[in-house]
Amino acid sequence: MKKKKLISLLLVASMAFGLSACSSSRDKGGDDADKGGLEENKVLKVSAVETAYGQDMWKAVCAAFEASHEGVTVELTIDKKLEDIITPQMKSGDYPDVILRAVGAESGLTETFIKDKNLVEMTDVLDMTVPGEDVAVKDKILPGFVENSITNPYGDGKTYLMPMFYGPCGLFYNAGIFEEKGWEVPETWEEMWELGDKAKEEGIALFTYPTSGYSDAFLYALLHETMGADDFQKALKYEEGIWDTDGAKKAFDIVVKLASYTEQTTPANANDNDFRKNQQLVLDNKALFMPNGNWVIGEMADAPRADGFEWGFTALPAAEAGGERASYTFFEQIWMPAGAENQELGKEFIAYMYSDEAASIFAEKGGAVQPIEGMSDKLDGDAKLYYSIYDTGAVAVMDAFATTEPVEGITTRTTFFDPINSLVTGDKTEQEWIDRIKTDSDKLRAALQ
Repeated sequence: MKKKKLISLLLVASMAFGLSACSSSRDKGGDDADKGGLEENKVLKVSAVETAYGQDMWKAVCAAFEASHEGVTVELTIDKKLEDIITPQMKSGDYPDVILRAVGAESGLTETFIKDKNLVEMTDVLDMTVPGEDVAVKDKILPGFVENSITNPYGDGKTYLMPMFYGPCGLFYNAGIFEEKGWEVPETWEEMWELGDKAKEEGIALFTYPTSGYSDAFLYALLHETMGADDFQKALKYEEGIWDTDGAKKAFDIVVKLASYTEQTTPANANDNDFRKNQQLVLDNKALFMPNGNWVIGEMADAPRADGFEWGFTALPAAEAGGERASYTFFEQIWMPAGAENQELGKEFIAYMYSDEAASIFAEKGGAVQPIEGMSDKLDGDAKLYYSIYDTGAVAVMDAFATTEPVEGITTRTTFFDPINSLVTGDKTEQEWIDRIKTDSDKLRAALQ
C-alpha cells in the first residue's frame, strides 16, 4: 500500500529462496527436529487481506519462517476479499491459525470476533523471545502500540490483537499546485476555510475523501484536537453528556462546514469499488485535500496526474492558532481466532513478525513498515516525510471507540462516519447527525464490555 521506494534495505542471503514456498503443497519432509522446537510436519494456516502492499511480501515472509522452522509448512491465504473466502470455512469449523485483518473494515470481521470474545489472548506473546534474536517482543514494539483500546479491547490490561504495519494518517495534497499558485498549507481551520474560498473561485474543491470509513482517523484526530486528551477518552467510552461539551460541538461544526467544501461527486464514489475516483480528484487538481494513510502512494502509483504533481502530507489544522495539530496513526492488527488449532505455532509466527528479518522483507517487498524500534531510522525519501510527522510537532493519536457487546443495527461506523456522506449531499443536517450520535451512544454505553 505504500510507495516502493520507501525503504532501501538489503535482505540477508537466507531470504533469497522462491516465493512459491508458502503453499500447502510443499513437502518439507526430513527426520530432524524442528529448528524452532515445535512439532514436525505442522501446517500453519495464515490468512491475510491483500492490500496495496501486494502479495509478494507475505509469500516471502512465510517462506522465511518455513526456512527457520524445519518440518513446518505455512498455508497462506491472501485475497482482497479475504472474508469471502474464510468466512464460509469458519462457519464449517475450519479456522485459520493466524489472521491479518484490521478493525474498521466494512465487513466488521475483526470487530465481530472481539465482541463475541472469540480471540486468543496475546499477552504472553509480548514476553516471547523474537525467533532468531535475543530480545523480547515487547522490547521491540514502539511505545503505545500495545497500550491502547484497539490491541487491548476489553480494558483489562490484556492484549488480544498485535500491532502490525503502521502509517500516520492526515491530509494528503498536491504540493505542486500549492507551489504553482503560491498558496500556503493551512495551519488552522480558519485558514482552511479561507483557502477553500480561494480554490472555489478557480473551480477546485477544498476536500474529498475515499470512503466514509476514512473519516475514522480524521474524526479521532479532530476530536483529540477540539476536546483535549481527557474528554477524548471519555468520548471513546460514550460517556453521558460528552457530546454536549464545547469541544464536541466544535468538532461537529468543523465536519459539517468541511462537508460544504467537499467535491459533490465524492459520496457517489465513496465505496470499496470506486474510491480511487475520489483519490484521483487530488491528482487531477479537482480537490485539494483528502484524508488518507501513506498506502495511497502505492494505490495511485500508476494513476495519471497533473503536471508538476508532488505528494504532500500534513497533520490536521489546529482548532485555533497555536493549538494542537493531530495525526492519527493507523495500524493493522494480527490475531488468532479461538478456533485456531495450532495456537503455539501461531504465536511463534506472530512473534516472528517483529524480527529484523521479517521487518526487512515487509519493507523491501511491500513498503510496509512495522512498529518496531529502529525502523524509522532506515527510512528515506517520501517515507521520511510521512513517518517524521511526529518529529515536527504533530500529536500522535491511536485509540478508537470502545468495544461493546453487539447492538442490533448499530456500529461505530454507521453512527459516526457513514452519515458524513449524507452531510455532503445535504440529506442529513448537523443536528440529525448529533441526535443519532447521542441516541446510539446511550445504547453503546449500556453495552460496554
